[in-house]
Amino acid sequence: MTRTWILPILLVFCGSVVATGMVFSGSLGEAAALLLVFVLLAGVNSPLVFPRSIGALEAQRRSAVDGRPVVYWRSGCKYCLRLRIRLGRSAHQLHWVNIWRDPAGAAAVRATNDGNETVPTVVVAGRPHTNPDPEWVREQLSPSA
Repeated sequence: MTRTWILPILLVFCGSVVATGMVFSGSLGEAAALLLVFVLLAGVNSPLVFPRSIGALEAQRRSAVDGRPVVYWRSGCKYCLRLRIRLGRSAHQLHWVNIWRDPAGAAAVRATNDGNETVPTVVVAGRPHTNPDPEWVREQLSPSA
């Protein structure tokens, strides 16, 4: 299991434990609502919300061909989630690299950010931008993409 899934699993586990205690104390409705909140939090913090990730080398190759930006991200990053949500359907026009699954991606981010794995790092036309404004990223997408 990779560290990508640790936070979502912990959220579901903790929610289950607390909900179980509430069921035994007779609060079935509250327990179900609480468990639903924990499951939703787990889903938002999981890689499932992001487009399918590819390797850094493949993303760089594809970006060179089609000109689309490359986004380096990781699960549990609130800024990555903000970028993903604010991009909406446009998010599928970018190449996404999960730095916790791709060592080359993590190395690329560290090289750009003085040794830190600061994400999201978006590479547009070969130039890296750390934690850019989502609207700016949307402007970088070509209208035909």
